[in-house]
Amino acid sequence: MAEIVKVWEEDILLPTYGIGKPEKNPMFLEKRVYQGSSGVVYPYPVIEKIEDTCEDKSYHAVYLENEYIKVMILPELGGRVQMAYDKVKQRHFIYYNHVIKPALVGLTGPWISGGIEFNWPQHHRPSTFLPVDYSIEKKSDGSVVVWVSERERMFHQKGMAGFTLHPGRAVLEIQGKVYNPTPVPQTFLWWANPAVAVNEQYQSVFPGDVNAVFDHGKRDVSRYPIATGTYYKMDYSAGVDISRYKNIPVPTSYMAIRSKYNFVGGYENDTHAGVLHVANHHVSPGKKQWTWGNGDFGQAWDRNLTDEDGPYIELMTGVYTDNQPDFTWLQPYEEKTFTQYFIPYRELGVVKNASSDLLMNIEPEGNASRLKIFATSVQKDLHIVVVKEDEQVLDIIRDVTPEMILEEWVPVDTLIGLRVSICNSKGKLLLSWEPEPNEIKEVPEPAKAALDPKDIQTTEQLYLTGLHLEQYRHATYAATDYYEEALSRDPDDVRNNNAMGLWLIRKGQFAKAEPYLRRAVKTLTEKNPNPYDGEPLYNLGLSLKYQGKTDEAYDCFYKACWNAAWQDAGYYSLAQLSASKGNWEDALYEIDKSLLRNWHNLRGRHLKAVVLRHLGRVDEALDLIRESLAIDCFNFGCSFEEYLLTGEKAVLDDLLVRMRSEGHNYEELSLDYASAGCWEEALKVVEVAFEVVASERTLLYYYKSWFLLSLGRLKEAEMAICVAEHQSADCCFPNALEAIKALQEVIRFADVVPKAHYYLGNLWYDKRQYPEAIAEWEKSVEQDDTFPTVLRNLSLAYFNKLDKQQEAVALLERAFKLDIRDARILMELDQLYKRLNRPHADRLDLLDKLKEVAFSRDDLYLEYVTLLNQLGRYEEAIHMIDARRFHPWEGGEGKVPAQYQLARVELVKACLKAGENEKALFLIEECFIYPYNLGEGKLYGAQENDFNYYKACALQALGREAEARELFLAASTGNSQPAAAMYYNDQKPDKIFYQGLAFRKLGREDEARGCFNRLIDFGEKHLFDTFKMDYFAVSLPDLQIWEDDMDKKNRIHCNYLMGLGHLGLGNLDKAERYFHIAAGMDNNHQGVQIHLQMVGNLI
Repeated sequence: MAEIVKVWEEDILLPTYGIGKPEKNPMFLEKRVYQGSSGVVYPYPVIEKIEDTCEDKSYHAVYLENEYIKVMILPELGGRVQMAYDKVKQRHFIYYNHVIKPALVGLTGPWISGGIEFNWPQHHRPSTFLPVDYSIEKKSDGSVVVWVSERERMFHQKGMAGFTLHPGRAVLEIQGKVYNPTPVPQTFLWWANPAVAVNEQYQSVFPGDVNAVFDHGKRDVSRYPIATGTYYKMDYSAGVDISRYKNIPVPTSYMAIRSKYNFVGGYENDTHAGVLHVANHHVSPGKKQWTWGNGDFGQAWDRNLTDEDGPYIELMTGVYTDNQPDFTWLQPYEEKTFTQYFIPYRELGVVKNASSDLLMNIEPEGNASRLKIFATSVQKDLHIVVVKEDEQVLDIIRDVTPEMILEEWVPVDTLIGLRVSICNSKGKLLLSWEPEPNEIKEVPEPAKAALDPKDIQTTEQLYLTGLHLEQYRHATYAATDYYEEALSRDPDDVRNNNAMGLWLIRKGQFAKAEPYLRRAVKTLTEKNPNPYDGEPLYNLGLSLKYQGKTDEAYDCFYKACWNAAWQDAGYYSLAQLSASKGNWEDALYEIDKSLLRNWHNLRGRHLKAVVLRHLGRVDEALDLIRESLAIDCFNFGCSFEEYLLTGEKAVLDDLLVRMRSEGHNYEELSLDYASAGCWEEALKVVEVAFEVVASERTLLYYYKSWFLLSLGRLKEAEMAICVAEHQSADCCFPNALEAIKALQEVIRFADVVPKAHYYLGNLWYDKRQYPEAIAEWEKSVEQDDTFPTVLRNLSLAYFNKLDKQQEAVALLERAFKLDIRDARILMELDQLYKRLNRPHADRLDLLDKLKEVAFSRDDLYLEYVTLLNQLGRYEEAIHMIDARRFHPWEGGEGKVPAQYQLARVELVKACLKAGENEKALFLIEECFIYPYNLGEGKLYGAQENDFNYYKACALQALGREAEARELFLAASTGNSQPAAAMYYNDQKPDKIFYQGLAFRKLGREDEARGCFNRLIDFGEKHLFDTFKMDYFAVSLPDLQIWEDDMDKKNRIHCNYLMGLGHLGLGNLDKAERYFHIAAGMDNNHQGVQIHLQMVGNLI
């Protein structure tokens, strides 16, 4: 008899490194690339500081345990599985990080390694380091589910994970539910990411039919498991097994293609234990491995993320996604559900096939083969048959349990032509396997970048490309460029008009959306009034509803419902309109029609409960609520309806526990009511919220004001607006479409509401409606010019969108004077000065006066160090770098080591000139090694031509000619083809310059001149290029808000290259001229500055 599953809650202490406060200023990071798609963070605040000290911190943990597995879940850290323990093998089958040590890896900052993290609806989930809702469900069969749930803020989707242990099963089951509570389609991905401890003996377990793997965005491809080409700039041409951790020295992702199997996992060949993920490959095709790499670079990130637990890899498992980014559509009010299984296993090695019940492997050993079968629960009378080329070679019946692995010898010495079948006692096939055909499989081509709109031939392809960019949340290409190009060719195109209209609805431009949607409907109904596709009618209804044209909207929604695909959302929208007019019988008819098409629409169930309550049908309402909460216990609307129906305090108290004291949950619930015109109920929600919500109250007061205005309670509304205006503006970043109406109504009613203008400006700017945003912020400043953040925001808009540079500077200076403790604004002010080529001494003087504020941020501290280097104060720069521990953003590496090395190289040059050769040798040696305090390690294969060159010069000066020659040879090697340097692992052009100098020292002048001429040729060829962002850019993580002129940056780069080339050739006048041109455009280009000083002073 299996034991019942135990579940308990416990407050535990975990050693934790602290983080900084959330940034109170909104972050509009429009072109930031993160994990292959948009790195926008608004409406989330970012956290940019990681503390160096560790203290015990209390966390509320939920434990699940059965005979085989013990699991710990932390709802306060994104609902992650923090610990998963295999009681049979007595090991953590998921990497257990004993310390909470965040690093700047997440979309909004802090991220921790270990456990199982859930990335939804994007990477790395914004709430990965934030609390989520949770609840415990005990099932009648003895199993227990711990549910975690969240209504995310960026797109307002709802996601859930249900962690389940069953009696007698050695499986952690995870039920996933994703739901779109919004009236427009949304996109999502779902990757459950178990971390796995690794060492030299670890290997990943992918199915045998995986012959190739893709990189992010399918931009590159490699054979698998034996890589034979270049992948992540690594030469694997000798044939390297990349399933083995020991063989991957650099940060590397790979994602399997085309597998018909349901599993992926990892195995430790030293401990003979592993973990396997099993899920239906039809909905869970994603099989990925990510590693930091085993080199110095990866080891540094391991140190950033743990104290004692060593390296790990992520075995990422994707549902409704097979790549990253790879987003799937979720239609209005649609729910998708799925199940994943995580299984600790042992002794089997590299699994050949698996289900959630059985795992098997068979391997030749000498003259026979060993068959191993692992069961996740007691399996009686398994009928196991092995056939070799139509001849039965094994036929046995056995019991298998999780404690006892079945091992049988099979009299075959090769697996060719073999088939293994495992059936239950009734003859049902449970698992089978046969080897893949011995044939060469095609390796797919990498993906291709989207063409420019003008280069696409058809309006259909323009539409599909625009849709793809929206679906994949592309960071730098605009979908509307493609829709508008299509409409310039065919103004009546249905799909492109509909897409433009829907895009404008998402941006809150409801009136601008209407003509596009009317044109789509007109074309659709030109030949008959009953179109095949009802989506444009539905979207037109939405546009009209948001504009307050409810009668026209009602007609459009009804006509959309003639199309089956839109009856779910269409009838729901009709029910909302009927409810808002008090037509409760009509609303009931309509919501029933909607639920008939979508039984799990949580908002539909909530609205039906509202309608039944208004009709006095209390028992039916309570029955519906009970049924709805069984489907989803986080249907807060149904729980609130239960409270309104019963008036029981216990019902409300239980709901408040589930909703937590987070304002966002109450905002969403109140807006659910408001969308159906249920103003009294919406008002009750916010009144309840004020009793329990400690922070995030500001927007709730504006919503209260809107609800009171809608009810005609103007005096109360006036008071509520006054309270709202005096609430803290920190981290208040509205983005819901309903917030537009709420803030506009408040502004329409009240004469002086500077904060309401500020918040509405934030919302418009996030939705990239710049004229509207600027107008609101200007009105806010006109009404109150003492609020620093609105001045800062206006500065941003003036600089980036209106090219009003001096006005931008004046505004930001005013903002900082109003709050000289705001380190973020100081950083932005310094960056603005930097962008405008302010003298280095002036910038350093400002930071000197504000050291305490400046040095609270890594980036400002590093900027101070950089300015010291630019002013030739190299010893001070070295001392400052050595005195701090840095915390880089993932993908933004290289900045601190660059200053660390630059200061030393410049001192080396001075030492060589002064004849202090031993000191020069000591300093240059330091350039080859990254001390731990830099927070990052050296990337494998990093080109060090300059360091090798100067070390060789020092050795030569010391008379150590043979050693010098070896290093001159090393300095002359490497990639000698110039390129645009955009990423931390891109070769810098001065490396080629030093190759040339090294060739010259070796007496190989022709090769030296070849290096210099290549630099000149590249610069001349690309000087007038129009810059285009890499379509497949994966990581540009900077939180810089000032937009760069990338064409100008390219011209600077090309002049720099030409200057380097002419410096090498000895054309000093030309070198000086090109360096001066580059410096005139950017006085902060350190390569230009340093090499300009070398004109006539080459060593």
